Amino acid sequence: MIIRYLLAAIVAGLISGVLMTGAQEIKVIPLILHAEQYEAGVVGHDHSAIKALPGLSQLAEHFNPVAEAHAHGGAEEASGLLFGLSRLGGTLMANLVTGAGFGLLLLAATLLTGTNITLKTGVLWGAAGWLVFQFLPAIGLPPELPGSPSAVLQDRQLWWMVTVFVSALGLYCLILRDASWEKALGVLLIAAPHLYGAPVPDDIASDVPAYLAAEFVVAALATTAFFWIVLGLLLGGALDRLGRT
Repeated sequence: MIIRYLLAAIVAGLISGVLMTGAQEIKVIPLILHAEQYEAGVVGHDHSAIKALPGLSQLAEHFNPVAEAHAHGGAEEASGLLFGLSRLGGTLMANLVTGAGFGLLLLAATLLTGTNITLKTGVLWGAAGWLVFQFLPAIGLPPELPGSPSAVLQDRQLWWMVTVFVSALGLYCLILRDASWEKALGVLLIAAPHLYGAPVPDDIASDVPAYLAAEFVVAALATTAFFWIVLGLLLGGALDRLGRT
């Protein structure tokens, strides 16, 4: 039975990854290509071209490392057809691997907490995953466009990993525990990384327009929320079906 659970988690993650790739191809890639022009100094101060973009979205860099790598590939390469196909293939592979990994993590969380995930509760489990891995870390380290200032990579990675861990523990205490002191501890754990503060860059100057970066963050969080809700529903539905067989 455990093998079936593992396969269900992997398949749910793979399907969610494919759907995420479609969303990226429509909204993420055009924005990254445009931001590369700011990074390379091609666009200058004429921002009228932004109006032609079909949408604004991106996965947080920890969600899709390939997207971040492509984002610094150079505007002249990104304009070529071959590079465009390579970007799509690399993004798909990254989303498949990441989706399967998150599916297994979501399954592990249900097993460790002794709480079943069903089709009805899948949305809640997906929302919890989004809070832990995307929204709460993004309060301190929001998704970044190419050319945006950022702190030292190692410092950001460490802060993100600590934030994910204590946020997951905090949500567990807040939602699945009954004692008042445990719920208070959960709130404290969730708030702790933000009270400490995320690493910040020494220089915040950027050629990327502030309004573009702000809209980018909102769209990125909405996109990852879509992924997590789909993952929760698919995994919950699959485990529901396995439970009846």
